[in-house]
Amino acid sequence: MKHIFKNITDWYFTKKAVPYWFILLLDCLLVFLNGWIALFLTRPQAFVNDVLFWSNFWGILINVLIYAISFKIFHTYHGIVRYSTFHDLANISSSTSSAAIVSYGVSKGLRYLGVTAVALPNFYGEFIVVIGVTLAMFVVRVAVKFMFELSRTDTRTTNIFIYGVLEGGVSLAKSIFNQDVKKYTLKGFISPNGDFVGQRLLGVRVYPENANLVNIMREDEIHAVMISPLQTDHFRENQAIISALTDAGIKIMVMNQAEEWDGKSPLSHERMRDIEIEDLLPRDKIEVDMGAIGQNLRRKRILITGAAGSIGSEMVRQIAKYSPAEMVLIDQAETPMHDVRLYMAEHHPKIKCFTIVGSITNRKFMEIIFDSHRPDYVLHAAAYKHVPMMEDNPAMAVQNNIEGTRVIADLAVKYKTGKFVMISTDKAVNPTNVMGCSKRICEIYCQSLNQAIVDGKVEGVTQFVTTRFGNVLGSNGSVIPIFREQIKNGGPITVTDPEMVRFFMLIPEACKLVLEAGTMGKGGEIYVFDMGKPVKIVNLAKRMIKLSGAKNIDIVFTGLRDGEKLYEEVLASSENTLPTDHPKIMIAKVREYDYATAVENEERLLKQSYTFDDMEIVRIMKEIVPEFKSNNSKYEVLDK
Repeated sequence: MKHIFKNITDWYFTKKAVPYWFILLLDCLLVFLNGWIALFLTRPQAFVNDVLFWSNFWGILINVLIYAISFKIFHTYHGIVRYSTFHDLANISSSTSSAAIVSYGVSKGLRYLGVTAVALPNFYGEFIVVIGVTLAMFVVRVAVKFMFELSRTDTRTTNIFIYGVLEGGVSLAKSIFNQDVKKYTLKGFISPNGDFVGQRLLGVRVYPENANLVNIMREDEIHAVMISPLQTDHFRENQAIISALTDAGIKIMVMNQAEEWDGKSPLSHERMRDIEIEDLLPRDKIEVDMGAIGQNLRRKRILITGAAGSIGSEMVRQIAKYSPAEMVLIDQAETPMHDVRLYMAEHHPKIKCFTIVGSITNRKFMEIIFDSHRPDYVLHAAAYKHVPMMEDNPAMAVQNNIEGTRVIADLAVKYKTGKFVMISTDKAVNPTNVMGCSKRICEIYCQSLNQAIVDGKVEGVTQFVTTRFGNVLGSNGSVIPIFREQIKNGGPITVTDPEMVRFFMLIPEACKLVLEAGTMGKGGEIYVFDMGKPVKIVNLAKRMIKLSGAKNIDIVFTGLRDGEKLYEEVLASSENTLPTDHPKIMIAKVREYDYATAVENEERLLKQSYTFDDMEIVRIMKEIVPEFKSNNSKYEVLDK
């Protein structure tokens, strides 16, 4: 019997939907049947009197016609029955009530006119019809919906809880109830704020967020928890429950970071994905007025260096939304640049976009680009950034990072660029490595050039703004992609030191702050970002292993690499910064340099770089930046 039921439901529910006329015919049949029931209850004599029988028969048919017209007006048969909602049921009630009123009016009119050949139901009969038809239509739809749910029940579905009981959680639940192919079975809600605890919401129980929650989930064989987008920040702050869920092997699902939800429109469970380590790191939500930033970028010519890198490509995506007049994108990495080109062609085909492969150190080529495009804004993200690589290649740090920045900065002034925003790094603060020192020298040049313009020593209108921030999650070469690959290969995960601590920020968040700082900057500022709470790298590795579900992944400590330090400088403290209107952006207090001195230092350093004498190059860098003290490096001898 069970197999027969399943075969029937499988056959029916694999169809797209039955025709509308079939549902209308079924509803009319229900009116017809209820008409006879009403006749039996109110006029039983009609069944023994031929004249009364036929007059009531024609009356029932006219009543069916009135109801059919009402069904047509209210579109009661246009919905797919298996997906009936409360709105559909309310629509049925409105339709049958309207039909009953019209039918009763027609009945009174016929009696007034003395027509006896047709007898519509009287008041009591019509009351029985409208109640019976409404209930019957309800029951049919609920029964079909129930059978549809029953037909999709599969032991292979994933039992889930939803974290959040407000609009986000309820919207997710409704989406799960309306799955075409049933993947998830909702077993309960988790209330972060204690609302509705112990009550039932959409037929399932609401549980409190407490120490016993994971035990309850184990007992109910819950395999995953979906986080309402309205509760993502609250969930991230509760590191205890995150650890408990991951320890229990319960999958956590969230909405994509890049997506936004207005809190009102339907929220599909299809937008949920397995959580990644980036989603779990504790950090405060960053609010940026992107609308105001967009107004400044709209119809402007934007030039971005390093446009194929992690930060540069995100800049491209964010700026392209605001319809700049044109975008000039420069990078020397051909394949990633091609990916950017394809992205722009697919997502922003109307924007005039130039994807240029070339080095920022090629002054002649860069001048041709500036002369041709005359950019209003320059976002300078191009740089060699890997600490160990630059420890081994200080000449390249000088020629690419320092001289490349000087080339782009000078051309921005020459071709009257309005705003030049340089992307720097936290490693420029009291640098302990060549890469960090090279970026500090870039800062010095830009800041001194800006002051020279202000003082009238250099003719120009360009405002130079520098931004500093720490590690960005998921950037090329950062620890997270490396750890992910090591886990995929079965381990081990390599961590430099058990005490290694770093600050992290999401790439989109960092780029928004860069654009905000660039907008607020008047020239000469070095902006630093509040990077939030520090994260121990070994803890990061352990949590990634748990999230992956992998077993027997070892963590191996390899020791500090050249130029590395255990703790990065805290960028935004009251001792070394001044506040701005944005709580996450501060102005760094730094030593200022004379422009002529900065130029002389750069020329001397560039000339030395072509000797490729590592020690002598770094010695000059230490003269320019006295706070540069090498750490875990062969250059430590120069500090003695």
